Amino acid sequence: QVQLVESGGGLVQAGGSLRLSCAASGRSFSNNGMGWFRQAPGKEREFVASIRGSISGYGAGTEYADSVKGRFTISRDNAKNTVYLQMHSLNAEDTAVYYCAGRRYGYGSRRYTDYDYWGQGTQVTVSS
Repeated sequence: QVQLVESGGGLVQAGGSLRLSCAASGRSFSNNGMGWFRQAPGKEREFVASIRGSISGYGAGTEYADSVKGRFTISRDNAKNTVYLQMHSLNAEDTAVYYCAGRRYGYGSRRYTDYDYWGQGTQVTVSS
């Protein structure tokens, strides 16, 4: 079966950095769009970043929410079947459970309803 497993979350001081990993198993996701979402207590699930599958040859392969643009970077290592989210300049508003998601199609999306596979989430807590 297909599984996505997030790791790398933890407690970090404001202004610090973390790198989240999403390890996929059960199938290759190299040609699939992948995304990161987050959910804080009492709030709706929020889009963070997405990346196109490697089969896509067009530019603008990554997209970011305005709240994280310039601070977060999504990337992928197809040899490891893994997607990453590098986070810098973290602040208290970044505190949330972060979820990795995968699509059956090659392009990323900002809509959580467009994703077919989800990880269990990893907690990121930023102290201020």
